[in-house]
Amino acid sequence: MAAYLPPGWPAGVHPPDSEGFEQTAVTWLLDVVPPDYRLHGVLLRHPLALAALAGHHVAACVAGARQGYRTARAELGRDLPPGGIAAVLEAYRSEGRRLVETERAVDLVSRALRGEEFMPQLGEVPGRPASSGDREAAARTAAAQSGRAAAESGRAAGQSGRAAARRGSRRAPDRLAASPAA
Repeated sequence: MAAYLPPGWPAGVHPPDSEGFEQTAVTWLLDVVPPDYRLHGVLLRHPLALAALAGHHVAACVAGARQGYRTARAELGRDLPPGGIAAVLEAYRSEGRRLVETERAVDLVSRALRGEEFMPQLGEVPGRPASSGDREAAARTAAAQSGRAAAESGRAAGQSGRAAARRGSRRAPDRLAASPAA
């Protein structure tokens, strides 16, 4: 039976427990981080250390893309024409999606290097990786269910449903995580 690979598993990395997994994981992780990381032998000898550094690096890149997206109009609005701002925002959305997918892939490889075994999740179609749209729909469904639960618990505690809904909606949406394009 072929090893199960979860949605988001990086292309070119062999399945865990297969011959060549660790080497292909190291090669892929080195492509994720800046080239100078190749100079540090400890990262080549200890793939988990490389995975940890790659995780921090990609998380910082995601945070930078989110910050850049939030501030692009204020930083560049006077200096670029409207079409230029729109193009910059589209670049942030595109890179944001790519970075979030890479962040997930780094996490999966790191977990596999630690020996975690992956199992299919409910709702996954065997042989078809979940698309970002599938993940976004699942996130929206979970958020809606969470909001309903918060409203119901607020009513049960004697609060109005509107106050509970406001309390549940105070958290700003994480635009690049829930919808890497935004």
